[in-house]
Amino acid sequence: MNNFTSFFNFVVERKSQIMDLFIQHIQLTLFSIIIAIIIAIPLGILIVRYRKLSVPIIGVTNVIQSIPSLALLGFLIPALGIGSKPAIIMVVMYSLLPIVKNTFTGLTNVSPALIEAADGMGLTNTQVLLKVRFPLAMPIIMSGIRISSVTAVGLMTIAAFIGAGGLGYLVFSGVQTVDNNMILAGAIPACILAIVLDFVLGKIENIVVPEGIKVTHSKNSKRKGFFGSKKFKLITSGIVLLVILSTVATSFINDKNKIVVGSKNFNEQLVLGDMVSSLIEAKTKYKVERKLNLGGTNVVFSALKSKDVDLYVEYTGTVLVNMLKQPTMSDPKKVYDTGKATLAEKYGIEMLKPIGFNNTYVLAVKKDFAKKNNLETISDLAKISPTVTAGVTMDFANRQDGYLGLQKKYNLKFKSQKGIDGGLRYTALKNNETQVLDAFSTDGLIKKFDLKLLKDDKAFFPPYYAVSLVNADTLKKYPELKGVLSTLDGKINDDEMRAMNLKVDNGAQSKTVAEDFLRSKHLID
Repeated sequence: MNNFTSFFNFVVERKSQIMDLFIQHIQLTLFSIIIAIIIAIPLGILIVRYRKLSVPIIGVTNVIQSIPSLALLGFLIPALGIGSKPAIIMVVMYSLLPIVKNTFTGLTNVSPALIEAADGMGLTNTQVLLKVRFPLAMPIIMSGIRISSVTAVGLMTIAAFIGAGGLGYLVFSGVQTVDNNMILAGAIPACILAIVLDFVLGKIENIVVPEGIKVTHSKNSKRKGFFGSKKFKLITSGIVLLVILSTVATSFINDKNKIVVGSKNFNEQLVLGDMVSSLIEAKTKYKVERKLNLGGTNVVFSALKSKDVDLYVEYTGTVLVNMLKQPTMSDPKKVYDTGKATLAEKYGIEMLKPIGFNNTYVLAVKKDFAKKNNLETISDLAKISPTVTAGVTMDFANRQDGYLGLQKKYNLKFKSQKGIDGGLRYTALKNNETQVLDAFSTDGLIKKFDLKLLKDDKAFFPPYYAVSLVNADTLKKYPELKGVLSTLDGKINDDEMRAMNLKVDNGAQSKTVAEDFLRSKHLID
């Protein structure tokens, strides 16, 4: 009962956000399905006409279906950037197989006797296709469309990973914060959408399938008058589809007169992304688009380089080692100067002054585990590492300033290493599925789970001071921007950032937390 009350209160508090994301999800999903139908049904007809093409075309759609969705997004992002474009194309590609295959199957399984009868009546091949094969195949074709549509609803949750919006934003955010209410607030509407979409497509199937071949008939299905006619239903459906198409199509047209702020996919980044966005909105007349929760470093930095994002907050150590592939150093000034000069020269990106706090990497364990094994430093951990299972983020696992370099520096030989993103790695540690995790020194979840931080006794991790990275062209186009962003210089210390992160971990909205902090520093009214 308490869980239900907590979820109900969460939904009431976030109803506006949930509704906006729900509408985005509907638009993206339906737009993808419509494109998939427009492509797949003609393909199905084509391979009926030219049977030799059926094997390669169905084979290609089978191969596409077997590619992991995140991998497919990874291939699309370099060419299309972030946002709705790669997300829609990914869902379209996954939706092709059921529709193509069912169209081909339906059209080829029509009784030969009926085809002969149609030929005997003097119908052309095109007339046979449109008047005989297609109507008889419609139930099977609609079955493929319904399968693709329901699958598309689930696939579109991944769109949030690259800034396209939708209900996946709540699911990903909930995973990051170990917030079941947030996960459910994204998952339940997605399930409802899938059910409703299948129901609506069933009604459309009743309209388009000829009466003579329907499996069942309802005595009440025949309605008199225009408003109960198929014509009215088709006109109404057309209007709805037109509205959806026109709304979603605007996402393909870039608004050149706005500043796009990005962020990575953890709470601190969401707070900083909202903080920067709200500061710009309060201090200027510029329009701001928030593309937050985009994923790891490589996704956001790629978006910055391709100018899909104008600015985001990064960390000096990450710039040095992960982005610029430079050797690690411990001097904060050298790290900053090297990063600033190289980014400007190589990419035309300006690194502004540090915001204040140093969010360095740390390894954390439960306090009772540390006490039992006498752990104070990472060197102590290295001695027992063959008996330890590590749960680390995907980003950390593949970075030279993360696990790859740390393993060499300390001769770590974990029994196994599990890639676990977001707050799930804290849950795994709590449940003893893992014994050590990577964290940031300002993570609120460290305090929430009462963990022990191991000292980096060999000074492996470089300093990670938070800095804004901005495209130089953006600063030229919006001359006030640099001055506005500089008001954050040195304004946030480690304790303040940790406190803000903990508030979001406990269910507060990142935008509210960010704006409350800005008010406390008298940076906005």
